[in-house]
Amino acid sequence: MQHNSDSIISETSCLIILDKIDELELLMRMGRKGFVTPIILKEFGKSLPDWISVVSPENSHYQQILEMDLDKGEASAIALSLEMKKPIIMIDELKGRKVAEKLN
Repeated sequence: MQHNSDSIISETSCLIILDKIDELELLMRMGRKGFVTPIILKEFGKSLPDWISVVSPENSHYQQILEMDLDKGEASAIALSLEMKKPIIMIDELKGRKVAEKLN
């Protein structure tokens, strides 16, 4: 699947998996700027490369509504994606992916 976006948002589990196999740089090699939320950074528990920006969603209401069905990391990633121009969002859980697909 080809996607026209220069931004990629990753939730915590995807970062952990990429880190475990020493492939976090894969996101950068895809030619995209990486983003996470402060919640995701806290859940990840490690420092991130400079090319991954930590950004809070401006509208906390989106996140609060999404947290009724999703965990905080997924909810914050999706809330941030709603405020960006067609980002790629990496979510490992099916429920979170389905919500993201419906909203984006």
